[in-house]
Parts: sequence; structure tokens; C-alpha cells
Amino acid sequence: MSKRPLRKSGTLLSRTAATIAAVIAFAQPVGAAVAAESPDTGSHSATQRAVDALHTKGGMPGVAAEASTRAGRWFGSAGFADTDKQRGRTADDRIRAGSITKSFVAVVLLQLEAEKRLSLDDSVERWLPGVVQGNGNDGSKITVRQLLNQTSGVPDSVSTPEWREYMNGPGFLAHRYETRTPQQIVDMALKYKPDFEPGKGWNYSNTNFVLAGMIIEKVTGSPYAKEAEKRIVDRLRLTHTTFPGVDPTMPAPHPIGYSKLYAPNPGPEIYDATEYNPSWSGATGEVISTTGDLNRFYSALMKGALLPPAQQKELLTTVPTGSFFDYGLGLIVRTLTCGEKVYGHDGIVWGSLTSAATTADGRHSLAFQLNGDWLEDGRLYQDVFEAEFCGT
Repeated sequence: MSKRPLRKSGTLLSRTAATIAAVIAFAQPVGAAVAAESPDTGSHSATQRAVDALHTKGGMPGVAAEASTRAGRWFGSAGFADTDKQRGRTADDRIRAGSITKSFVAVVLLQLEAEKRLSLDDSVERWLPGVVQGNGNDGSKITVRQLLNQTSGVPDSVSTPEWREYMNGPGFLAHRYETRTPQQIVDMALKYKPDFEPGKGWNYSNTNFVLAGMIIEKVTGSPYAKEAEKRIVDRLRLTHTTFPGVDPTMPAPHPIGYSKLYAPNPGPEIYDATEYNPSWSGATGEVISTTGDLNRFYSALMKGALLPPAQQKELLTTVPTGSFFDYGLGLIVRTLTCGEKVYGHDGIVWGSLTSAATTADGRHSLAFQLNGDWLEDGRLYQDVFEAEFCGT
């Protein structure tokens, strides 16, 4: 699963977002843990306050944040990785980064275009004949580019009644360890009519990136994850970034993923959703990483280390979403109140909310993760970006 980005204010962009609740009323926030090599800890006090607020006001179990600037690295935290043991968050925590996977997928496809192995203007039908058909869905009218910028109109599998039955509320507990193929996830969405004609609207659809992953495998003969590892992870030496496939476990150390399971009528119960079969997410939200690796990835991407200039331009060509951000190719572009634009993505899965972003020159990056998934007030989330990049 990979939910939608967070609103600037209000609730998660998900029909199933739960109301806010106190997770650990007894717990006091853990103080900031500052990386020893950081020479500029004093410049991140506003960010630390915003991180603290996600725990104390937002009721999140724990928060970990890491920034990278020309002056060095800073790490701050609040709350706990494990509320029972009161174990604090660390910069080494492995986290489920959810839809940040979409940026990896987009980069691989752009690299394939640079190698002239495909074109972003190819139809989906060319690479996946017969896959996107039925109920008004037509792969011959949808381009690879439209998958990556979310303008295809293909319905979102995560928004279907079937998904809610299987993977929200009690369904998650019953089906979390089951394996689903990309085709099965796509078929779940194609039972429904398109949201709009291709190119004539915008809607965040996880199905788009499941299809994008299928295209990578068709073009290369390798699973999308293997291509991402070879082309991005190994190249940038992201030593803590993995694509777990069907393995439900998390590498150590990791926080517990506390979840209300996106139940339609959530109660006070909090569940341990740390483990689940990542095939439910696949190319739309599978990646496991660390805050440091995510900063290095987006910094390198914005510095042009992964794409030639022509593909970099395509990556950064955005479409309006009707919300507080624009969308490039697997890339969220936020314009903050101080005028700064930051480039990255959000990732929302069971028990984990993650964001990473960097400035246009790649010299100032931020990644942070909450190990709870029911945050209602998105303003608290947005405040972390404002604090780090605008100092407010």
C-alpha cells in the first residue's frame, strides 16, 4: 500500500485516515540526538521543535529527522522507536519509505529512455499488450509519461473496495502475509472506470507505478527492484537501502510500526504493523531505507548525478495537482511559504509516514519518518519542511 501525500492542513489524503489519538500518554519526548559529526546543530532548533510537536501535539509514537547541508549533518528525534521499552529513535533506523519508491522507479525509466530503450511517449499497450483494458481503460491511449506524472486516469488500486476489504482494518491482520503479483494489483483497479481521459486530469494512482514497474521488467528482462539496485542503490552506495520483495521482516535496527490500520471507524486500538508482505506495495511503495540514504538519493538526483540533462528536464517538468504541491515524474514539488521549492516524495504505508526533500541544487536535504500512521493534522507535518528550509 502507498497512501497519498499529506495535506498542508487537514487530514491525510486518504479516505481511510483515522482520527488523532494519544498513543503513549505516559511517555515524555526523548530529547534530540545530534549526530556527532554535525558542526551546525544550533541551526536546526526550529526543526527540532517541529519534530517535538509531531510527538507531543500529533500523538505520534516517535519521529526521526535528518538534515544534510554544506555545513554537515544533523539528526533530531522525539518519542520512541518502541514505546514499551522506551527505546529512542536513531539515525540508523531502517524505515519503510513507501511511495518514495516511486522516485526510484521514475529514475530507472528515465535512464532507459536516455539509453534509447524506450520513450516516455510510448503507449502502455506497446510494452504491456492487453494489460490495461476493460471498463473504459485503454492502454493504447496512455503513455509511460502519464503513468509517471499521474495523469493517466487509471483508477487507484488502494482506493478500491477490494483493497479496503483486504488491507484496511481487520483485513490487514488477516491478509498481511499473503503475496500479490503486480498483475493482481492492476486487475483490482481495472474493475473500475478511469478517473478521467488520459492527459485530462490529475489523480494520485498507485496503479500507475505498478504498471511502470511492469514496464521496466518487460524492457530489461529484470525486476524493477534489481534495476533500481544496480542503477541507483549500488551507484550511490546507499548501503542501507533495500527492496525486500516478499520478505515481511525488517532489518535491524528498526522502529515498531504502530498503526490504526486505516480502519473506516477506528477505535483507540493501536496495532503492531511492522511486518507485512511488501508485494502488496511493490513498485509503488516497497523500499526500505534510512533518513541518511534518502537524503543522499535526492541530493544526487537534483545535482544531476543520475540523469542526463534532457531526462533531468523531463523529471522536473511538473503538472498542477489542485493541491499544495505540483507533481513531476515520480516527484513531489513543494513551494514553501518563504518561496523555496523542495523536491522529493512522501511515503505512507502501514505504521510509517516518511518524507524526503531537497533544494533545487541538492545542497540542503531533509528526511524524516513517523512510526505511526494516523496523524490527522497535516500542518504539523508541513511545519517540519517550513522549519528546516525556511527557519520558521
